[in-house]
Amino acid sequence: MKQKKALIWAVMIGTAVVGLTACGIDMPKETQSSFETMTVKKSDIELPYKFSARMKGQNDVTVMPQVSGQLMKIAVTEGQQVKKGQTLFVIDSRNAQLELEAAQANLQAALAQENSAKLEYESNKNLFEKKIVSSYMLSNSENAYKQAQASVAQSRAAVNRAKVNLGFCTITASVSGVIGEIPVRGGDQVSPMTKLTVLSGNTTMDAEFSVPEAIIEESVQSGATKEDKAKYIAALPDVTFVMKNGTEYPHKGRVTSLTGVVDVATGSLGCKASFPNPEGHLFSGIQGTLVLPLTEQNVIVIPQNAVVKLQDKSLVYKVQADSTATAVTVTTANTGNGKDVIVLSGLNEGDKIVTVGANNVQEGQQVLFAEEGKSE
Repeated sequence: MKQKKALIWAVMIGTAVVGLTACGIDMPKETQSSFETMTVKKSDIELPYKFSARMKGQNDVTVMPQVSGQLMKIAVTEGQQVKKGQTLFVIDSRNAQLELEAAQANLQAALAQENSAKLEYESNKNLFEKKIVSSYMLSNSENAYKQAQASVAQSRAAVNRAKVNLGFCTITASVSGVIGEIPVRGGDQVSPMTKLTVLSGNTTMDAEFSVPEAIIEESVQSGATKEDKAKYIAALPDVTFVMKNGTEYPHKGRVTSLTGVVDVATGSLGCKASFPNPEGHLFSGIQGTLVLPLTEQNVIVIPQNAVVKLQDKSLVYKVQADSTATAVTVTTANTGNGKDVIVLSGLNEGDKIVTVGANNVQEGQQVLFAEEGKSE
């Protein structure tokens, strides 16, 4: 009975297949997988090297008083943009004013003494010519006059010093920039050792960063002349600063200095890049990423989709003469463009590799076909 039912089912299935064929409906056929290949070539590529960087004003100035006294006025606020010569702090000037007045009085007394000594000297000189007084008296009067002149010079210097000290009571901005933290308050007693604030001259900002020695030409790492370094720096392309939030600063910068000495601990060179800051958007202490585009010449560049990751290995399927694929291990470097990688080892110029479909290739599988295959 079971054999009879199986026979009936076989007849029914056969009849259905014949019926579908008769109606013009094609049955599914086995298709060959589609792969794309490329021939490996060497070329030049621009790589966006990225480094952590910290901004610093080219003219950052620590503001400290030149005289001691009570802080009477703080004329600015933290973060305020100021111009060169603008008043920042005012220290009690009463003592300085009194010292100036005393110095001016001493100067007047010294001038009077000088005038008397001059008259005495000129009188003795006339009398000496008439042989009324001795040379001894003439010499004494001459020395007294010179001493009076010296006293006048000292008094005048004391007046100038008192004027300078009085001027120090009003502290002004030495450069245009931005006021940093102000750790003092009005009424505090300050001295030449007191830090009032830091004035960041932010017209031009320096991005400080470190570059691994491997990407800097050996000609400027050690023993290079100043002219060699200047030529190398001048030939570098413009750099870009990217804020921590991913915003790209609109103005390009230029690398301005390389230390030329490799830090033994980090294996890198200290560098600076200068950025114009006309809108004042950059501040000292801002951290971000500096992007330096450098050109790698005569390297093998392949698409990322040609590389198959297998645990800790990177594989590329190389097409053999019989159109089958063989996996080869490669070492690669990132290009930063999200599409390509640089092959450091494992491939040679002229090799043919699988690109599109590489993840579906099996060892020894045929990847090129007479009709469907694609190649460069």
